[in-house]
Amino acid sequence: MKRFIEGENRSQSTLFPERLDDYIAKDNGKAIRAVCREFVVLCRKLNLFSQALVTIDGSKFKAVNNRDKNFTRAKIKRCLEHIEASLDRYFEQLECTDREERSVAEANTIPLKDKIATLKEEMQRLKKLEIQVLNAPDKQVSLTDPDARSMKTRGNGIVGYNVQTAVDAEHHLIVAHEVTNKGSDRSQLSPMAGQRSHWG
Repeated sequence: MKRFIEGENRSQSTLFPERLDDYIAKDNGKAIRAVCREFVVLCRKLNLFSQALVTIDGSKFKAVNNRDKNFTRAKIKRCLEHIEASLDRYFEQLECTDREERSVAEANTIPLKDKIATLKEEMQRLKKLEIQVLNAPDKQVSLTDPDARSMKTRGNGIVGYNVQTAVDAEHHLIVAHEVTNKGSDRSQLSPMAGQRSHWG
């Protein structure tokens, strides 16, 4: 498990459970929010929030879902075009083998027919996915992590989440956070600023 905290000896029971990643799961959202809320309450009691200045920023985090398992209408179209070009190439090769001697043609035909069958199955799978994409509200489907979305970043982009955080300027403590699958930070500023009543 490369993406989780692991050490040589995971048997320390005083700091962490046997495996920390066993306790951090998708269905623990309410508990995580409750812990964050209690943290903010504690910080208020200790007068750690300056209330004068808060910095708001967004960060993109890669999801478990990789780009190969994220589909948009344009990506499905590109994949189908690529498959059709491969099928055309294999059909041309089949025509060439028909002109060869019977024993040579049979040996060459079997692998080509297998490749064609595999590509036709993949086309059917993509056409079913296309229906899912068209029915999705944002015209995007992620197979491994359904909530993750393809987002533009400075590079090529990632499939992940946009985490908005509001940080106290004096003590650099997170006073509020929001996880969204919308790629643009601009549309997230106002909702984060609207949480001001929860900070102070």
